[in-house]
Amino acid sequence: MDMIIVVILGWLGGMLVNYLSDILPSTRQLGFPVCVHCYEKQPFLNYFLWPKRCVECQLPRPWRVWLVEITYIGISIWLWQSSPGSLGYGPGFLLFIYFGVVVVIDLEPRLILHPVSIIGGVLSLGIGWKLHGLPVTLIGGVLGFTIMLALYYLGDVFARWLARRRGEILNEVALGFGDVNLSGVIGLLLGWPGIILGLILTILLGGLVSLIYIFILFITRRYRTFVAIPYGPFLVISGVILVFFKDFLFK
Repeated sequence: MDMIIVVILGWLGGMLVNYLSDILPSTRQLGFPVCVHCYEKQPFLNYFLWPKRCVECQLPRPWRVWLVEITYIGISIWLWQSSPGSLGYGPGFLLFIYFGVVVVIDLEPRLILHPVSIIGGVLSLGIGWKLHGLPVTLIGGVLGFTIMLALYYLGDVFARWLARRRGEILNEVALGFGDVNLSGVIGLLLGWPGIILGLILTILLGGLVSLIYIFILFITRRYRTFVAIPYGPFLVISGVILVFFKDFLFK
């Protein structure tokens, strides 16, 4: 019976991630779900249960819906059985729901919304306080925000200089301000000095994936300068590793 409840909670968590990821970028508020294709409102039963097609345009919802729901069932079972880190099931699952919303929105419409960052800041403040104490948590948040803010301005200056040198138009930047806010959220979660390791891990992961992505674009002859790669997922992965796998990595 416990496992059935855990599976249902995972499924509900996945549905919540999908709902928030669909509605927040288009409406910026909670309300009726909308179709990601035509942006028409959807009945709740049609949206959350089968068949998962738009009642207006009849297009199916993206495959991401199924992937997210299956993934969160797995996460729920893993958290319940393994109890990684020292958070427990409830706070850990809430953190994964927040991270899921951040990653999906950053990968699809390429946004990290300010309201989402505020909610994440409150959640990470509470979790960081529990894990590290309030002073360490606040220092981590301030450092995460200010270090990424400095990188944001340095990256903007460098990109503009390079665009002028090449005579090209700069349409995208390497880092958005949402990444700065998210770095502050991760800083609250990891505290001091954990945020330093978190940012180093983020840069290494982002650099490795970026090189692979650029190489693929180059060999397929689709490479162009100033290719923007979402940075939020790398911050999230670093946070997950250092919160849930820290004891395993640093035995």
